[in-house]
Amino acid sequence: MPNFLRSMLLTIVLSFLAPILLFGGTLIGLVLVSYIPGLEAVAQSVAKQIQQFLAIFGSGNSFQGLGVIGITCSLVGALFDAYTFYRYQSLRGQ
Repeated sequence: MPNFLRSMLLTIVLSFLAPILLFGGTLIGLVLVSYIPGLEAVAQSVAKQIQQFLAIFGSGNSFQGLGVIGITCSLVGALFDAYTFYRYQSLRGQ
C-alpha cells in the first residue's frame, strides 16, 4: 500500500505540473521571441490567443484556467495510475 500511495502522489504532482510547464514554457518562449525584430507582432498575437484560451477555462482569468487544466490533468493521471495498479494486481494474481 505505501508503494501505491507514493506512486499516486508522484503521478498527481507530475500530471499537475506538466500542462503548467507546457503552457508556461510556451508563453515564456513567445516573450523571448517577441524581442526578435519582425517577429514581435506574431509572438504577441499567439501569446494573446493562448491567454484567451486559458481564460475560457478560468471564467475570464487565464491563471485560473491554467489551474483548472492542471487539476483536470492530475485527476486523469490519478485515474490512470489507479487503473494500472488494479490491472497489475489482477494480472499478478493469475
